[in-house]
Amino acid sequence: MSDIVPLTGEPLALDLINTGTAVGDLLATPADLRAWLELQAGRFDEARELTADLTPADLAAVRDVRDRTARVLDHVRRGERPPADDLDALNRAQRAAPAVAALTWDGAAVTAVRRRAGTPGDRLAAWLAEAAAELLTDPAVTKVRRCAADDCVMLFLPSHPRRRWCSAARCGNRARVARHYRRHKPA
Repeated sequence: MSDIVPLTGEPLALDLINTGTAVGDLLATPADLRAWLELQAGRFDEARELTADLTPADLAAVRDVRDRTARVLDHVRRGERPPADDLDALNRAQRAAPAVAALTWDGAAVTAVRRRAGTPGDRLAAWLAEAAAELLTDPAVTKVRRCAADDCVMLFLPSHPRRRWCSAARCGNRARVARHYRRHKPA
């Protein structure tokens, strides 16, 4: 992964879209994908086992889900009909590795853990396509915003209506420093 740390903490589908930054793709290699998944490990049960043997084909499947999710989101945010082929591809990705609630005994009670069948790439693409489906069907999807910083392409779902930047520590601080400089620079 490049020197840029991926933005995390947004809905998973937005975190995935945000790996395509203005300065380059943060998912350029299987190792980059592995590093990004490590950042997302708390979000699903199979994260550790899927990161072990990621291949270029797995990376291509994830990037395809990312790109299609981004295109659909762009249309949905504007209240437009998304491309049917992108919706079909996200549905195919989910069907390639259906989820099952696997029942186990933990010594005191029966527990259910969601598991997917299929190759690691299919399971990963299905997991991410499902996260895209959750975001795209959420009524809050129309509130997704692009960062107000001129050189940033990151998306976020604001928790506060006045939020303007993807991250106060990244773009917010740079914007405030630039504004301060403009106000106080010598004439």
